[in-house]
Amino acid sequence: MRLSIVIATKNRAAFLERALASLESQIGAPSFEVIVADNGSTDGTRGVAEAAEKRGKIAVRYLYEERANRGRARNAGVRVAQGYLVLFCDDDIAAPPGWVAAHDAAHVAGDLVVSGPIINVPSYDERPRATLANFSRAFFCTCNVSLPRYAFDAAGGFDEDFDLYGWEDTELGMRLRDAGMQRRFAWDAYIWHVKPETDGALDVEMRKTMEKARMAVRFVRKQPTQRARFAAGLHPVNVLRGKYLLPDGLLSVLAGAASTDWVPRPLRAIARAQLLDGMYTRELVRALDE
Repeated sequence: MRLSIVIATKNRAAFLERALASLESQIGAPSFEVIVADNGSTDGTRGVAEAAEKRGKIAVRYLYEERANRGRARNAGVRVAQGYLVLFCDDDIAAPPGWVAAHDAAHVAGDLVVSGPIINVPSYDERPRATLANFSRAFFCTCNVSLPRYAFDAAGGFDEDFDLYGWEDTELGMRLRDAGMQRRFAWDAYIWHVKPETDGALDVEMRKTMEKARMAVRFVRKQPTQRARFAAGLHPVNVLRGKYLLPDGLLSVLAGAASTDWVPRPLRAIARAQLLDGMYTRELVRALDE
């Protein structure tokens, strides 16, 4: 087996079904398997994975990890992986037909961490090509990244102390870089990341923002470097903002504007972005002081 694709998922059966369908349509790919690491789903996730396994177009394996922890689920997926390379993606993606082949080809140059463009789209009908706007300097982002299995194991895999949303992939990327791994950005290894435009998910985004702030502090404590502090937003200006310039009243006004239908859509989007940024910054400072 040349390559193992690990997808961590929870209660997103409809997304997973579309992701697996796109992987069934790969062209020119080496031998590969897909490992669905179910992180505590209560919907039809298992049935979707088992249906794909029965179709037999690609090799699919299903495993269940009850404890809510994305790093733990991905670690479990890698433990049963048979491929020389491990390729991570999310459940809400659509992979172009040459995606797996592009990752494989990028590793011909040597043992690398290979990332590709992540193209956010509002629906599965949108299929743009990558542009300069999709370039990323992120060393390791689990939506679209591959590496040799031995390098993942040598680095110790994902740190399962990151038990809320965010930063577990960034932290692993820093350990891989410290171990001497080189990164390559492969333009033809692009993937579509389906993000429907909806205002109804504001409460979900607020929760994820608060969790991400707390995990950012955990990240900095594990990686106590200036680079890590700036990546997490823990620079002096943000600390000042979080302590003195983000009162409850301001955040309440932004929340109201972000969720009120009569506010013009462009202004709602601005208010939403400012609200989430303010919540992140304030929670970051609070968690740092604990």
